[in-house]
Amino acid sequence: MAEKTEGKVLQEKLTHKWELVWDKIDDNERENVFNLAEDYKTFLDKAKTERESAAEIIRIAEENGYINIEEVIEKGMEVKSGMKIYANNRDKAVAMFVIGEESLTKGMNIVGSHIDAPRIDLKQFPLYEDSDLALLKTHYYGGIKKYQWVSLPLALHGTVIKSNGEKVNIVIGEDENDPVFFITDLLPHLAKDQVAKKLAEGITGEGLNIIIGSIPYNEEDLSEKVKLNVLKMLNEKYGITEEDFTTAEFEAVPAGKARDVGLDRSFISAHGHDDRVCAYTSLRAMLEIEKPNRTAVGLFVDKEEVGSLGNTGMESKFFENVVSELIELTEESYSELKTKRAMANSKVLSADVIAAFDPNYPEVLDKRNSAFIGKGVALVKYTGVKGKAHSNDANAEYIAEVRRIFNENEVVWQMGELGKVDQGGGGTIAYILANYGMEVVDCGVPVLSMHAPYELVSKADVYMTYKAYKAFYQA
Repeated sequence: MAEKTEGKVLQEKLTHKWELVWDKIDDNERENVFNLAEDYKTFLDKAKTERESAAEIIRIAEENGYINIEEVIEKGMEVKSGMKIYANNRDKAVAMFVIGEESLTKGMNIVGSHIDAPRIDLKQFPLYEDSDLALLKTHYYGGIKKYQWVSLPLALHGTVIKSNGEKVNIVIGEDENDPVFFITDLLPHLAKDQVAKKLAEGITGEGLNIIIGSIPYNEEDLSEKVKLNVLKMLNEKYGITEEDFTTAEFEAVPAGKARDVGLDRSFISAHGHDDRVCAYTSLRAMLEIEKPNRTAVGLFVDKEEVGSLGNTGMESKFFENVVSELIELTEESYSELKTKRAMANSKVLSADVIAAFDPNYPEVLDKRNSAFIGKGVALVKYTGVKGKAHSNDANAEYIAEVRRIFNENEVVWQMGELGKVDQGGGGTIAYILANYGMEVVDCGVPVLSMHAPYELVSKADVYMTYKAYKAFYQA
């Protein structure tokens, strides 16, 4: 073997290049990558809405010894190190805690993700008939490209509160024997005016109407017989009426299961990787934490895609209130100051995805500062828009701490940012947690086709993200 030249030695010592996960792991860890991916796909298939995600997280948590904080309070249980507790926020957000050896006032290690995803919601009075077709009016949720949602098999996931107060959960389109639903598009032969429009205007929000039926109710002298027949079928199967739509939440999502992509099966295609991939990996990491030094927290919130507002979003007081309850349970006396200390002394990985470099669209990305598929979990120092507006810009000291944790635990990681400076931008829940004085940096999985009906992630990155969160919890 030829001796290294002085220049090569210097190059190895002073320069850095992000490496592929596949080049850094052995056969045993490669097997772990694929096993975790299978479990993640199962989670995705069960958790296609924020309600379903919260329910699945709680189910898994309870199976692994977590106790509802309401039960802890009601029974006056002693809360001590190693105890596993969760809090449920209106079936749409969840917080999981493993109580640490140190007082909560010393701070927590928090991995915070969101479990909502871009989708199409039904309007509150959606069902109508036009030209002997029954259709559903919709209102899209989050940042979508509307043209991607036409001519696509869709499933309906909903929760209905009937007039008698009964709650009915409905899923149509996921079982292979179920029908699916459809938003039509214009045929190319008649699309002269449509294709001349800007891409964002080719399909309108009010044009995203879902076909749900076409067979009329078999009786003469009735108006809107197709609509009536649809209502009859819904009433027979679920006991609901048209008025019940006004007290319901229905979401249209792409029908079907998460699938492997590539001859080597190295990718997963699914709806909702943003941000259920970070939610699942942090959940898995939490399940393996026993008696941490600092209290470990898995935070799974709603409404991030529309600004984190509302009583289930990160802007709500839910998390702060739960921390206050835990301080009441673990400290000799409660004070608001103790809650403030607990929050301010905490350290956070804001677990959200980042756009991966896409060779099909290199013009919008700074290749030297992009995250890449297959090169591990990505740290994102800042998000925001243009001049870092509306972002949390993590300080060098905290990034250095996270860097040390990852390196000491053989986590393959990289750094990235969301596209070229003037191209656009986006945000996460990071800045909200930083408002408490917490140390926060964004950290998650690189994604291709983000916010599309189907998104793409690397199994290697999913595994390294789980490994990163686990190391952070144990730090």
